[in-house]
Amino acid sequence: MEGFFESRNDPAKDPVVLWLNGGPGCSSMNGLFTELGPATIPRPDLKPERNNYSWNNNASVIFVDQPVNTGFSYSGTSVGTSVASAKDLYSLLTFFFKQYPQYATQDFHISGESYAGHYIPVTAAEILSHADRNINLKSILVGNGMTEPLTQYDYYRPMACGEGGYDAVLGESDCRAMDKALPECKRRIKSCYDTEDASTCQSATSYCNARVLGIYGFSRKNFYDIRKNEDEKTLEYSTQFLNSNSTRKAIGAERKWSLCDPSVRGAFSKTGDWMKPIYRVVPGLLAEIPVLIYAGDADYICNWLGNRAWAKALEWPGKAAFNQAPVQPLKLGGSGKEYGNVTHSGNLNFMQIFGAGHMVPEDQPVSSLDFFNRWIWGEWNK
Repeated sequence: MEGFFESRNDPAKDPVVLWLNGGPGCSSMNGLFTELGPATIPRPDLKPERNNYSWNNNASVIFVDQPVNTGFSYSGTSVGTSVASAKDLYSLLTFFFKQYPQYATQDFHISGESYAGHYIPVTAAEILSHADRNINLKSILVGNGMTEPLTQYDYYRPMACGEGGYDAVLGESDCRAMDKALPECKRRIKSCYDTEDASTCQSATSYCNARVLGIYGFSRKNFYDIRKNEDEKTLEYSTQFLNSNSTRKAIGAERKWSLCDPSVRGAFSKTGDWMKPIYRVVPGLLAEIPVLIYAGDADYICNWLGNRAWAKALEWPGKAAFNQAPVQPLKLGGSGKEYGNVTHSGNLNFMQIFGAGHMVPEDQPVSSLDFFNRWIWGEWNK
């Protein structure tokens, strides 16, 4: 299942952008209706309202429910790895641009958040591996992504214990427990990286998520926003809208919609995909296209500390230059309000977005549209 929305500006010339939510197994309709799509469902009457800060103000945007069996999508088969999902996405995109050749020559960007930190790099690598592709890939944008777990797990204790720009949400004993469990967690992740064996990677996921990441649950805070309580997030109106008979009939949906599909998560869990070293494809991407890693600084699960750290640790020819590059403020045009900062060198870019959790376009719509427009217009790609 996909949704396609032409640019509000100049669809004949503006770039095409693919948006992917994470999970694994969570629907990109979430991004469409609560983050960056052209409309939101803010009230119980279920009437869509225009989103003035939609990313399709200056780009045509595709929202895809993937892997198969996510959201409205369905199949008689399933996939259990990001690599397999990337092959399906490549086939879908190839078909899309064949059916709509007027878009095939326009710039194409892949964006998304969360577990899309797995999906996006391998999908980009899959596209670039085909010399005969009809996809004009120009960049990728990963928001609060889970891309390099070995480094990301180093920063769960600091983020929860007052070192990420927000007050500590755990007591000293819980912080010590996380520190105590971390060496064994990292040993297991390293074994997963070395072998990429399903059972080894499953073991790393089970141990680390129980003994390190799971301790955060004692805080009763939201995993996606350290400022909020755990039960504050709701998608009630979007869910009702998507499952209404009129909506399903209009879009030809043959099954009910759910935010996240447990069967997809289960399939990925069996392969240990969560801990696999997806980041290893990124240096190859940097040799060909710009990469943006951005992170709302109130997110916990894919927090900005870990995302910044893996970007700095990445082995690629531009590593030294990136680590010496200045941190520059991000400011809105007109007001000059500072909403984050950016580090840029070569094709690698990292942004910290102030006052945003896991879903940056939802929490900071004005700021997210500003950096998105500047990105697709090439400000940091020169």
